[in-house]
Amino acid sequence: MPPESPHVDPAHFRPKRYPAPDFPPRRAALFARTPPAIFPVLLGLLGLALALRVGLVRLGLTAAPGDLVAGVVLPLWAFGLVAYAVKLARRPGVIFEDMRVMPARGGLAMATASGMLAAALLAPHARGLAAGLLWSALVLHALYALLFLRFYIDLPPEGRAPDPGWHLIFAGFILGAPAALLMGLPALAQGLLIGTIPIAMILWIVALIQLFRGNPPAPLRPLLALHLVPASLFTSVAVLAGYDPYRHVFAVLAVVIFLALLAAGRWLLVAGFSPLWGVMTLPLSAFAAAMIQLGGPWAGFGIGLLAVALVVIPWIAWRVLSMWARGSLATKTNAAEA
Repeated sequence: MPPESPHVDPAHFRPKRYPAPDFPPRRAALFARTPPAIFPVLLGLLGLALALRVGLVRLGLTAAPGDLVAGVVLPLWAFGLVAYAVKLARRPGVIFEDMRVMPARGGLAMATASGMLAAALLAPHARGLAAGLLWSALVLHALYALLFLRFYIDLPPEGRAPDPGWHLIFAGFILGAPAALLMGLPALAQGLLIGTIPIAMILWIVALIQLFRGNPPAPLRPLLALHLVPASLFTSVAVLAGYDPYRHVFAVLAVVIFLALLAAGRWLLVAGFSPLWGVMTLPLSAFAAAMIQLGGPWAGFGIGLLAVALVVIPWIAWRVLSMWARGSLATKTNAAEA
């Protein structure tokens, strides 16, 4: 007779039990999933308002339309900051979860840096408020850079490669230089310029080495536009501060980067529209403003770019912010929930 088969528990073959889905589906608390992806377009809109003001002055027109745009953009920017602040207040550690997604790291840097551009918009009308906002933004941006370094130490080796978002994290202080000059703080502007030039140069060199070694994934290629931001801001600051020997050097660098991005436009955007297109809004507005401030034939080129920016940047911002309003932006960008 065959040996008796060992007893087998029928429960062994039963499927695992999973909790029943919530019905109706659970809704996240207010602002608990605010995505960092909103900040690139908010920063781009602030930059557009500044560029429009510069363009109107260059054309000899009243700055009223620029102030009107600023009056629309500033409350929108403040609402975005409050929304993310509420998320942090619910659970401060959520910022580290957001930082696990590479584009979000740059987005969070744009959140702190955006206060510097907001200060520049406010400087002609409320200098005291603008000064407080500028210093607060610089301190918060420095704290975020330190926080990122702490996070970076714990990353696995394959996740430690620099990316274009580092320009905003470590060289983003240059965004405060125009506001400093508008408020009569040339020493601060000079310090921000001198301190960020070496950082940007290192990141440009690293980026060239990375491109020679291999192409970035198609969905992440729009991030390369961020390489234009420091060169454009260096040009604008050099013009505003009267650093004539250097403004043309920075301008040539900015034009070279812009032309390279323009030539590679189809390659950059091959993956189609995504929230990551928001990172291209600030480079466009910053470059247009830099060209306008250079004057001469460059001013006409900058005015043309500004006209393009007045269409492209609001269109990108509308699409990204509409995703936020519908609740899909957090899912598309893997935003953490507090």
